Amino acid sequence: MGGLAALAREAGHKVTGCDAGVYPPMSDQLRSLRIELIEGFGADQLKLKADLYVIGNVVSRSRLDNGQPKFPLMEAILDQGLPYTSGPQWMCDHLLHAPHQSRHVMAGAGTHGKTITTAMLTWILESQGLTPGFLIGGVPLNFGVSARLGQLANNQTRPLFVIEADEYDTAFFDKRSKFVHYKPRTAILNNLEFDHADIFENLGAIEKQFHHLVRTVPPSGQIIFNSDEEGLGRVLAQGCWSNKTSFGQSPQSQWQAHGEPSQFEVSLNGKNQGEVRWNITGVHNQMNALAAIAAAHHVGVAPTDACASLSTFENVKRRMEVRGVIGKGSGAITVYDDFAHHPTAIRTTIDGLRKQVGSSRILAVFEPRSNTMKLGAMKSQLPWSLEMADLAFCHSAGLDWDVTKVMAPMGQRAKVANTIEEVIAQVTQSVQPGDHILCMSNGGFGGIHQKLLNALQQQAT
Repeated sequence: MGGLAALAREAGHKVTGCDAGVYPPMSDQLRSLRIELIEGFGADQLKLKADLYVIGNVVSRSRLDNGQPKFPLMEAILDQGLPYTSGPQWMCDHLLHAPHQSRHVMAGAGTHGKTITTAMLTWILESQGLTPGFLIGGVPLNFGVSARLGQLANNQTRPLFVIEADEYDTAFFDKRSKFVHYKPRTAILNNLEFDHADIFENLGAIEKQFHHLVRTVPPSGQIIFNSDEEGLGRVLAQGCWSNKTSFGQSPQSQWQAHGEPSQFEVSLNGKNQGEVRWNITGVHNQMNALAAIAAAHHVGVAPTDACASLSTFENVKRRMEVRGVIGKGSGAITVYDDFAHHPTAIRTTIDGLRKQVGSSRILAVFEPRSNTMKLGAMKSQLPWSLEMADLAFCHSAGLDWDVTKVMAPMGQRAKVANTIEEVIAQVTQSVQPGDHILCMSNGGFGGIHQKLLNALQQQAT
């Protein structure tokens, strides 16, 4: 929604917005764009006399324990019959497929890796002079903002627009996945696992939504899919009416990577297309790179050029972002911030760091904050997701399930705390010179990164 606000402002609209507890980097971006952010959802905001209210999917008709509405502004909008729409619908009607100009939408979908894959694709297009528009659920370091409109490049019939295509539902009044509104001509299907247990009953329900996305791709469009993913195979088996190209680790994949994650060759149908050399870790990011290269190829970017572009890709904020280093040399302690919250994402993130740091100790600090994790739908997978870490520290506040019991298979390597302060105390008591502290959450995590750095600095002095 913050990125959408930035696009609306760039398009010439006056924009304000409201939310609760906004945290960096989005709060910083909104401030830099001079978009007024109002704390809370009070009905008094009607005095702004907005022409249109764009409703995010955090808003609901919920009531508090005292019976009062959780979102009074929404109740007032409904009572007074004021115009409102969802974010994805507004994007479709006013930016992506506006009557005066339709864009070539390039959508990146999947349970994991949407943000970094769309950031990679956007950077490839940008570095090749195609000035794409984009809306990404994070802040790509190559751009410093999460969204922009872009321009029409000379060799394109439509402006290019890259969008992170989320399968979460659109709004309380539109329970379809967000991505069905985007109508892409280039669609990346990166992977597919069970997630969002608060809105999906099972994996089959998510696959159904992914097939709705497939149905919106035109016959001249391209679907780029991970052939290693059984769920995506089931989705495409339901029907596909567009061109397809595959990537993955299996021999039948058309796009493949050969080599280590930090330096690998890219092939298409067995023929070498170029080499990527970068500082990004993890086999999962090799797969993300293949998807981005294949998508760029669909709009005319030579794979050799795409590989060269990725060699200057700088990642996304909160994706293995180094927040600080305490000390020097081999004894330095490094603190990282990462968005990982699904068990598979946690495991692949730790695996990527492990390949980077070798035998150095990794201290994984995490909070099960997503709705899926709060419900405990995947709690049994946590020990598996954390097994490559030397120590694991879980912030357990707000959970209705027994974290200590779930983490018991890790024995003394797992510690649980109910407050941020307790977590910091546990980490500082356990840390050793040369350790790597990896903080993982899809929220602000109570500012734990800087608090840890402050505590470590104080301990060092």
